[in-house]
Amino acid sequence: MMTKHKCAWCVGDDLYEAYHDNEWGVPVHDDDTFFEFLVLETFQAGLSWITILRKRENFKKAFDNFDYKKIANYKQSKIDSLLQDAGIVRNKLKVNGTVTNAKLFMDIQKEFGSFSNYIWNFVDGKPLINNVDNYKEAPATTAISDAVSKDLKRRGFKFVGSTVMYAFMQATGLVNDHEVTCFRYEEV
Repeated sequence: MMTKHKCAWCVGDDLYEAYHDNEWGVPVHDDDTFFEFLVLETFQAGLSWITILRKRENFKKAFDNFDYKKIANYKQSKIDSLLQDAGIVRNKLKVNGTVTNAKLFMDIQKEFGSFSNYIWNFVDGKPLINNVDNYKEAPATTAISDAVSKDLKRRGFKFVGSTVMYAFMQATGLVNDHEVTCFRYEEV
């Protein structure tokens, strides 16, 4: 059986490969999915993505299925319980930032009709296609991720630096950074 060529960064770990094959780089238009990735990417800051991916189900359970309407209304007792949850990354600033981001996420929805409308404006409504031969050549930031980061920070979002936002753009398909020889490059 011939195996499909995949981006080198995911090869060798079943969870990584499944994420790569089914989600990474697929254009997202659903606000619930956008918020999930915003939470996961902000917690990933300073850590490896595989660490967050392995804790994804724990995050989902801890953060009420990434329901931003519930998260925006978390009381201190809920925040305190999250900081005791060994299944997630227990970072006080990131937990509090998630609550703040949930509130601001809804502000963007009110202003633009959806978060999807807001974020896709940065790429003129269609994915940017990069021609990456080796994943190590993909940029960590771009002028667009700089602009997204700057605008979100201006609105009060936390943990949305340009590197985090570029990873968010890759994950949610605003940019296609699959290696050109990867079977997903043409599919997404």
